[in-house]
Amino acid sequence: MSLREHALTLFRSAVGTVRPAPMLKRAVKLQGDGCPQLLVKGQVFAVKRDVYLVGFGKAVLGMAAAAEEILGDHLIRGIINVPLGIQESLQRAGMQEMLLKPHSKIQVIEGAKNNLPDPEALRGAVAIQELAEGLTVDDLLLVLISGGGSALLPAPILPILLEEKEKLTKMLASQGAAIQELNIVRKTLSLLKGGGLARLAYPAQVVSLILSDVIGDPLDIIASGPTAASSHSVQDCLQILAKYNLLHNLPKSVETVLSSSPTEPTAPEDYSHVCNIIIGSNTLALDEAKCQAEGLGYTTLILSAAICGEVGRVATLYCQLIQLVCLGFTGLGEGPLSDEVRGSLLQLAAELEIPGGLDLAEFLQALRGLGPERPVCILAGGETTVKLQGTGKGGRNQELALRVGLGLYRAQATKVSSPQGRCEIVFLSGGTDGQDGPTEAAGAFCSPELVDEALQEGLDVEAFLSNNDSYTFFSQFQGGRHLLVTGLTGTNVMDIQVILIRAMERS
Repeated sequence: MSLREHALTLFRSAVGTVRPAPMLKRAVKLQGDGCPQLLVKGQVFAVKRDVYLVGFGKAVLGMAAAAEEILGDHLIRGIINVPLGIQESLQRAGMQEMLLKPHSKIQVIEGAKNNLPDPEALRGAVAIQELAEGLTVDDLLLVLISGGGSALLPAPILPILLEEKEKLTKMLASQGAAIQELNIVRKTLSLLKGGGLARLAYPAQVVSLILSDVIGDPLDIIASGPTAASSHSVQDCLQILAKYNLLHNLPKSVETVLSSSPTEPTAPEDYSHVCNIIIGSNTLALDEAKCQAEGLGYTTLILSAAICGEVGRVATLYCQLIQLVCLGFTGLGEGPLSDEVRGSLLQLAAELEIPGGLDLAEFLQALRGLGPERPVCILAGGETTVKLQGTGKGGRNQELALRVGLGLYRAQATKVSSPQGRCEIVFLSGGTDGQDGPTEAAGAFCSPELVDEALQEGLDVEAFLSNNDSYTFFSQFQGGRHLLVTGLTGTNVMDIQVILIRAMERS
């Protein structure tokens, strides 16, 4: 198998381990007939009377199918909001286990085309709101939450219109706002986010099963925290809007809601009827890919499951890491050149301010002494941000891959005897949900050789990047064969990067 085939295998194994059905069945059990109990990762919940189910997110269809199978006749009714086209996509892919059975008690509403709130998603959110408001103290509400849930649960506080809230979100995203910042603004302006759904469901017992797509797994940020007490106030929202110079460009309705919102977050004791449980994450996916890579003979290291920051700076981090491995392969792992790269890496990692900290010093220590005998695999996960400067078509994974390829090509071209020239390198970045930006691709593969060939064919790589047009580049180059196209996967735990490096055999 080629490095490219290995990278694809590792990506697929990572995604496979966080597929909703097996993941949910590992975490949830129903036991007892007379006094049934729901067991979730060691926690016990009494099923006193009826069980209801609601859900929203890219992975929720498969989660709901597994949950209905487990709950059986205890489930009375359910409503889930899922991405437009996901049922057809999963049907085409032969993934029957992720589809609801005929005569299911769960109503499916598809919406949020291209991961943007729309009238269909709003219709589903209203239905979920009405179900929650009708629950009693003896009912149990099972809430299924995954990435993409924020766009699929739009319920702006009146008088804000959906279009106004969406326009504001788009403006923030185009300015490079991080997912955490977007979600703080969304939940401040929402009826159901920021713990709103949990408050409406009171006094019913609420049990949320969460597939995390946010760095650090913060409960109040994943899908904008519909069942978690918000740790943010309206002041945090105002600070974010000020940071991106949007305070003086707000619709009148948004100004009205912000001026009347409580200044302090709701007290945690208001959520004593709620239990939030994370059942899957990026870390779980990376651990599975590591096992697979070691089985393929790679010395494998996980960099972090919390890689974030501006895409160009993250690309520089990866380029320098790859250079360091290649220096080690050519016997230059110790010396002034390696010390220079190490120093630059440590400074860049500190500037990126990766949540939970990136122990790069320990990681670099692990790289020391790695010789050319065994190929190296570096795995990472997280979510970069792209500041839109052009009008092209692309996604953060495709842009990251192309930037890494260009960076490695430049480093190779400027050094006559570059150690990279003696290594074979493949870089893959992909979204675990199968969708990277408003494109059909999940991400892309790249290498310095690919950039070299593209330049020889007359493609201006830098111009494509300046226009945020990575998808067009990969589509035009060699018939799109370097795009990672998986179709919607039915899951979502952010992005995964796979770096494979092996020494070339000397002729």
